[in-house]
Amino acid sequence: MIDRYTLPRMGKLWEPQNRFETWLKIEIWAVEAWAELGKIPHEAVEKIKKAARFDLARIQEIEQEVKHDVIAFVTAVSENLGDESHYLHMGLTSSDILDTALAMLLAEAADILIEDVTSLLTALEHKAWQYKDTLMIGRSHGVHAEPITFGLKMALWYAEMRRNLRRIQQARKTIAVGKISGAVGTFANVPPEVEAIVCQKAGLRPAAISTQVIQRDRHAEFFTTLAIIGASIEKMATEIRHLQRTEVLEAEEAFGKGQKGSSAMPHKKNPVVSEQMCGLARILRANAIAAIENVPLWHERDISHSSVERIIAPDSTILLDYMLNTMSRLIENLQVYPDRMRKNLELTQGLIFSQRVLLELVAKGVLRDEAYRMVQQNAMRCWQGEGSFQNLLSQDPDISRYLTPQELAACFDVSYHLKYIDILFHRVFHEQEMD
Repeated sequence: MIDRYTLPRMGKLWEPQNRFETWLKIEIWAVEAWAELGKIPHEAVEKIKKAARFDLARIQEIEQEVKHDVIAFVTAVSENLGDESHYLHMGLTSSDILDTALAMLLAEAADILIEDVTSLLTALEHKAWQYKDTLMIGRSHGVHAEPITFGLKMALWYAEMRRNLRRIQQARKTIAVGKISGAVGTFANVPPEVEAIVCQKAGLRPAAISTQVIQRDRHAEFFTTLAIIGASIEKMATEIRHLQRTEVLEAEEAFGKGQKGSSAMPHKKNPVVSEQMCGLARILRANAIAAIENVPLWHERDISHSSVERIIAPDSTILLDYMLNTMSRLIENLQVYPDRMRKNLELTQGLIFSQRVLLELVAKGVLRDEAYRMVQQNAMRCWQGEGSFQNLLSQDPDISRYLTPQELAACFDVSYHLKYIDILFHRVFHEQEMD
């Protein structure tokens, strides 16, 4: 179950208490900015800072009447300020508070997600080196292709997740932008200096230009990035689901003591976590589409984006936080079966070396189409159970005309396929600029 108790940092980030506290920080920073510009007495600022507070129940009570959350918030805070209340929210519009606060919250959420991605990278790197030389069959279209190692698969996932780390770092930069520019972004009632001071205190950059809102292409980039990371998790989970199939069983999720896989069949051990990851990734993609739909607002602003973001901002960040943490645990505890990998590698009786035989024939001067025909006809006989691929080739006079028994045997040396693994690992783990 995904809730705030499972993931306290990310969950608490979106609690109403924290959201209103963030709003209050921005309101106070704006008051301080006005004071720095000489527009508000410093004594009033100190009184506001000392007395400014809110009660969630009171905000809700006022909102039921006024049907506006920011007005309800400002009213609830103002009730505690006395004469200084007229300095609160001076020159501001609701979205100055809403959008700047959302930027702060999304930036903080990004920081948590960056930590999560880094943890998953650590788990993937460990597994990559652990199984660097563990032979397994590579598959294309679900069919045996040529040998790889399980470590290469982990290294591939590592490289992709490292790109996701850069994506979320860039998305954080894109989203960490505030605005205190008034009702249509012209600074008519609040000067750019106030915006600069507030954004500096908030750890944000001022938007170069805005309307009543920060433009939603920024949010679309952020939530699309979350969806891409989710898709990468789904990619890994889909592979694990295949590897756990009974007919394959090269790797599987850890199965805890007392865990049960089926209410009807006591023997079942299902890839339930991987399946869950695949399902949850769909929600991230759907939310990314909703964020993209928020980009074209009417004129200088409408409110159609607001209801969407109240759902997708907490849901997507909490969800991806959960998925990344869950995937890290899955990878760390993944059960890997090298013996079964070797057995599956040998399942097709040498067919996986067909390209090597083809290339050796071409190197001997055989036209490629003719060499392909010679190799394929023996491969089809092997598929039909007439013998091992190497034996069938050795008995083919057309093959023997070009390849000696020693040369043919060399084509079935699995180490040929692994000779550049060290280079690949160096490129992944030591030459990151190649990404």
